[in-house]
Amino acid sequence: MALTGRAALLAALGTLPVGIWEPSWTGILAVNAPLALACACDFALAAPVRRLGLTRSGDTSARLGETADVTLTVTNASSRPLRARIRDAWPPSSWQPGTEIAASRHELTVPAGERRRVTTRLRPTRRGDRHADRVTIRSYGPLGLLTRQGSHKVPWTVRVLPPFTSRKHLPSKLARLRELDGRTSVLTRGEGTEFDSLREYVPGDDTRSIDWRATARHSTVAVRTWRPERDRHILLILDTGRTSAGRVGDIPRLDASMDAALLLAALASRAGDRVDLLGYDRRVRALVQGRSAGDVLPSLVNAMARLEPELLETDARGLTSTALRTAPRRSLIVLLTTLDAAPIEEGLLPVLSRLTQRHTVLVASVSDPHIERMAAARGDTEAVYEAAAAAQAQAERHRTAEQLTRHGVTVVDATPNDLPPALADAYLALKAAGRL
Repeated sequence: MALTGRAALLAALGTLPVGIWEPSWTGILAVNAPLALACACDFALAAPVRRLGLTRSGDTSARLGETADVTLTVTNASSRPLRARIRDAWPPSSWQPGTEIAASRHELTVPAGERRRVTTRLRPTRRGDRHADRVTIRSYGPLGLLTRQGSHKVPWTVRVLPPFTSRKHLPSKLARLRELDGRTSVLTRGEGTEFDSLREYVPGDDTRSIDWRATARHSTVAVRTWRPERDRHILLILDTGRTSAGRVGDIPRLDASMDAALLLAALASRAGDRVDLLGYDRRVRALVQGRSAGDVLPSLVNAMARLEPELLETDARGLTSTALRTAPRRSLIVLLTTLDAAPIEEGLLPVLSRLTQRHTVLVASVSDPHIERMAAARGDTEAVYEAAAAAQAQAERHRTAEQLTRHGVTVVDATPNDLPPALADAYLALKAAGRL
């Protein structure tokens, strides 16, 4: 139950003449008694809140930055019409800052025995599951003086998925893949690639590709064509330890790694390779295995949606053991982690040989674009010192990358915008060389 502003205004207007002409308890009673009676009648005529039926429908998922519409159906089972204001409460991160009040408040009129719908439009600012809180309804009588108020729990969950902004690079990478696959005029051959077909020799072909047995059976010179290896296994490992919580640009390092992993997964699945995902810090946070080509990308996006950085140091030994169990036969292991010296030298390097002796390993890391801008600054004394600090940080990352390279690891280090295409290019290069 709650008084409205209209009731307070009437009470204030009524006390004004009483204070001027009859300042007594009798005058106050003469004003407030009718107002109290009117409030009681208004309360009695308001539709009861507890008897309302509420159900939800609508979107259950949305990409980060996009909208999700959740519809609330209100059924008025009473014999009195419902005139109500509704607050549909969700976590603050369900809307852009400053838009919550306008998006979550609704006015609604439902005749007796009927139902109406209102739609709450969410625009989440963070990944993960957003759970609906309570629905608070304030029911007004015909006079609008006193209201009935109550809350209902109407469960609903909207899963906010990674945005996958790097999908804009997918068409160009697929074009390169078709070239490698022999679907255009460019035919490539690398060590370990698979035989595709025979065709007639044309000037410029590598003479080592001539199939002499087939040539002896025909009147023309035949050459072999090759295609990149298919049905290879790729294990994407997302390091969810403390280093993944650092922000690069406007997003956490983990989100930038996810974007690169999604582009690689989309490309590899189109290339006929099998893709699995492992999220790990000190225990398994996400695991996706054995998905078909059509189902792998939705499964990865769904698993990544709930991943959050953990403020723990990643257990490199545990990560290595889990990776070896997840990839029992030769695979391409793509580890998305940091290139900071301490975690690599103290954690990964001592156990790296366990991975490289069985698998091809690629380490991808997100670099900070702010450091690149600092390294290029020369405006004043402070900028020069910042440039020196940035150059030192970059030199340390290069030194760490060289250590990994000496152990047979392919290293990709790029800014958040450049990492997805750079990682895809590294995968295509390995595929063209037959190293998968």
